Amino acid sequence: MMKRIVLIIALMCGLGGLVAAGSLVASAKTAPNQAKQKEFRIERSMPKEAIACIECHKKESPGIFADWAHSRHASANITCLDCHKAEEFDADVSKDHYKQYERADQKYGTKEYKVPISALVTPKDCSRCHPDEAKQYARSKHANTLEIVWKVDPWMNKGMNSDNERTTGCYHCHGTVVKFKDGKMTPDSWPSVGVGRINPDGSKGSCSACHTRHRFSVAEARKPEACGQCHLGPDHPQIEIFMESKHGDIYTAYADEYNWNAAPGTWTPGVDYRAPTCAACHMSGAGPVLTSHDVTERLSWELQAPLTVRPENFKPFPAKTNWKVEREKMEAICMQCHSKLWVQNHYVQLDKNVQEYNDNYFKPAKKVLGQLYAKGLLDKKRFFDEDVEFHFYELWHHEGRRKRMGTAMAGPDYAWWHGAYDMKPKFNAFMKEALESLKTGKPVYKHPYYPNATGNTKKPSEIPPTSK
Repeated sequence: MMKRIVLIIALMCGLGGLVAAGSLVASAKTAPNQAKQKEFRIERSMPKEAIACIECHKKESPGIFADWAHSRHASANITCLDCHKAEEFDADVSKDHYKQYERADQKYGTKEYKVPISALVTPKDCSRCHPDEAKQYARSKHANTLEIVWKVDPWMNKGMNSDNERTTGCYHCHGTVVKFKDGKMTPDSWPSVGVGRINPDGSKGSCSACHTRHRFSVAEARKPEACGQCHLGPDHPQIEIFMESKHGDIYTAYADEYNWNAAPGTWTPGVDYRAPTCAACHMSGAGPVLTSHDVTERLSWELQAPLTVRPENFKPFPAKTNWKVEREKMEAICMQCHSKLWVQNHYVQLDKNVQEYNDNYFKPAKKVLGQLYAKGLLDKKRFFDEDVEFHFYELWHHEGRRKRMGTAMAGPDYAWWHGAYDMKPKFNAFMKEALESLKTGKPVYKHPYYPNATGNTKKPSEIPPTSK
């Protein structure tokens, strides 16, 4: 009898629960969409000015607030003020922001909360809490990539694209030299989060190039898509090469199982991820190799250069490294998942590929190009207004990079079809016109008009001279 009573009560409770659940579902279906509110409890020790920043931006720019509120910075009580506060005399102080303290329509729009603020947060600012990362980044190719592109590439040096084409294209990755006019950052230099941006405080780069604001997520920077913002396309298709490689294939299949949020310095192959991403190979620590924000480390060849050289012999930006030491580091990273023989043989293939590129493609083409210039059959004033120059440029800057990088990153389609295969007709097209000109003494055809070749050819004074 007692069991029957308990069973009846249980059934009644179950039916009641179903009715309640049904009403909740119905209510959810008919209720209007509501923005999910991120609650944030303000620490009592925050200064009133910091509270003002948070409460104002919560209303004025809720996207920024929500990003920050979900960040580790917020969890550690790092506020807007800690990153954006400036000195009154700093060149990058926002004059417009002072107007926010003259508002009568909100509680925090008074002089009581007034502080000098800069929208520009630089690696020097970040170094107050991240000194090692900032120091490593400052000596890397990333931080100095604006300098490198000005020293290597003819687009800027010969003025063959417009200033705005550079601002909207080249400089979004390479960075700008940030300038001010009437207290505001100029539109030709801002916005920019390029990794080689030169800031008014003398620092180089932007941490938010990889850790986008205002969440500054370590998980985001560990994913290949972060690197793929800049490392893509015909000239440096690392993201495409990665995705076609076995590493990319495993990432595609198992990325949702990776522990992207492991604490900095603890992200471990075989524990937190199955196959590496760009960051895992080039920055994260593994085995005996320490984490580093200097992406120049672990490189034993300068694969983006016209002639492949060791990083310390790359004249536009000689690395302060020893290629043998750095190769040992990368080999140690590889051997977290691969056998020693696998890794050694991979490097044998890469070294052979580099030799073939240098000796069979670049050096012969460079020699003939020099002969054309020496005999006055090519105009030195401009680049790209003759097809011969365009073919030579793409031979190293496009197909040549794809051949070398495809091999280095185990992407066979890029090593061959997009690399060596495409190099052969480009090389032949270059040689056909060049040798004909040398034979006849007739200058190669020069295009009388080259569109939008109006760029400033004066190298920024902030960029040091090329090493001898």
